[in-house]
Amino acid sequence: MKHTFLPSILTIFALALSIVISGLFSISVVSSVSAGEMPADKTAPDGFVSLFDGKTLTGWDGNPDYWSVQNGCITGLSTDANPIKYNTFLILKNVEVADFELLVDFCLTNHNSGIQYRAFMNNDPNKPWSMGGYQADIAGAPYMGIVYGEGYRGILCERGQQTTINKDGRPVVTGKVGDKDGLLEKIDLNGWNTYKIVAKGNVCTHYINDVKVAETIDEDDAAIFKGLLGFQLHVGPAMKVEFKNIFLKNL
Repeated sequence: MKHTFLPSILTIFALALSIVISGLFSISVVSSVSAGEMPADKTAPDGFVSLFDGKTLTGWDGNPDYWSVQNGCITGLSTDANPIKYNTFLILKNVEVADFELLVDFCLTNHNSGIQYRAFMNNDPNKPWSMGGYQADIAGAPYMGIVYGEGYRGILCERGQQTTINKDGRPVVTGKVGDKDGLLEKIDLNGWNTYKIVAKGNVCTHYINDVKVAETIDEDDAAIFKGLLGFQLHVGPAMKVEFKNIFLKNL
């Protein structure tokens, strides 16, 4: 009895242990699949056109020392060995947007980037591929989601705010779209997210992961109603930013 009973206990214990380990493994696998992982390739939603073929930079123009396609993503990359000296952009060629909706999946690894829209070229011969205008900011906690004016009046709307820009060019808070810190909790700062930018008339609205994060009503005479699209690689520390599933709809 003793010799037959002991193996039975060991067998039961081993089985129980395997179940526990299996359960833990399953939990770890599930928990590793998060909203911040690289999204699959998507087809353009109804009414949208794709701006990226997933393989090449056809239709885009930027410094090839920093912009390429890697792993099916438009990739901006600066390194300690290959730094940039000023903000440089990958620009959608021969296309201007007025009233539009833009969808972009993005992932930032370190530092600062953004999506430039209704933008203008700076035309500085010492700074080719340099742009200004409205920007959907991609950065760390303080700036993620804000409406920024690149070379164009600075911060126009913080995350969580609705602002109105008056004739003096200064934004005034006229509403609230959410709590600044609470909205940040819905964004994966270390993984993939989806930007939606809607510009209609003088109203520019940013959404990240289908949540409104900022809105600007531009009543300044300097308001821009039509311009270029581009992605930013920011001067400073080494960084990497990736974009895919880029879809545009004119409104």
